[in-house]
Amino acid sequence: MTTQIDLETSITPTVDTNDGRVAGTARRAVPPLSSRLQVLRTALVLVSVLSVALLAQLLVVSGLQERASQQKAFAELRSELARGTAPLGPSDSNGVMLHAGAPVAYLEIPKIGLHQVVGEGTSAAVLYRGPGHRRDTVLPGQIGTSVIFGRHSLYGGPFGDLTAVRKGDPIVVTTGQGAFTYHVVDVRAAGSAAPAGPRVGSSRLVLETATVSSFEATGVVAVDADLSGTAVGGPSPAVSTAALAPQERALASDLQPPWALVLWLQALIVLSIGLVWAWHRWGRAQAWVVFFPPLLLVGLAAVGEAARLLPNLL
Repeated sequence: MTTQIDLETSITPTVDTNDGRVAGTARRAVPPLSSRLQVLRTALVLVSVLSVALLAQLLVVSGLQERASQQKAFAELRSELARGTAPLGPSDSNGVMLHAGAPVAYLEIPKIGLHQVVGEGTSAAVLYRGPGHRRDTVLPGQIGTSVIFGRHSLYGGPFGDLTAVRKGDPIVVTTGQGAFTYHVVDVRAAGSAAPAGPRVGSSRLVLETATVSSFEATGVVAVDADLSGTAVGGPSPAVSTAALAPQERALASDLQPPWALVLWLQALIVLSIGLVWAWHRWGRAQAWVVFFPPLLLVGLAAVGEAARLLPNLL
């Protein structure tokens, strides 16, 4: 006698009435991630994020930051010029010492298409926003020598084409005392002798930036220009050359302890570890979608703080 088997009944799974799960089935456990693989993945994340952040900072973000700062400084200087309250020296119209980065002049070099607001001071932080006036020199147009620093490559690199100017090219600087036209008398590289000093009662303008090789500052290049016209008087510089802060000298870096950089790097490491955990638990694509935006923001902040350690003319 042949026994007929009820196939439908034989393959019907048993259902656990407690939670509705199919009996005999279990969720596959995620295998643990080895310590070595965790370290490798975390290092990969850090290198990837910092590389992307560095490129974004150099090619896009720093230029946008400089442009935004210039627009704000231009609006401030134009308003002060219109009201007749633009600074004529190291203090404002109320006798208060100028804060670092306060707009003091508008610089134009037609030969290289440069139009920049000049801020007070030459520290790395000031030069993020555009050229800076060295505080141990007089303002442009005044009797004596005025020195202006500008970056070669980073944050818009306003002085990147400075060596393209030639003897006789005009440079126009506008301050609270009027517009002054200079003409270039010399373009000198690091170690070259400076031209003979300006005549008594006249004005000289010196523009300085870095000479760069493979993104490394190798020296200083300077453009000397003499005023065509009559120089004006003005108050003494804010500080003497001997008293000028080290971070305001050519090719100097920000000397403040990089605590902010340390904190941003710690945050970046924590986020990288979180991404590695999510990569293992959720999958690579899902982890990057969730963690990449905060990683990029923190990476940009870290790279921005690291830029303060670079020479101010770079």
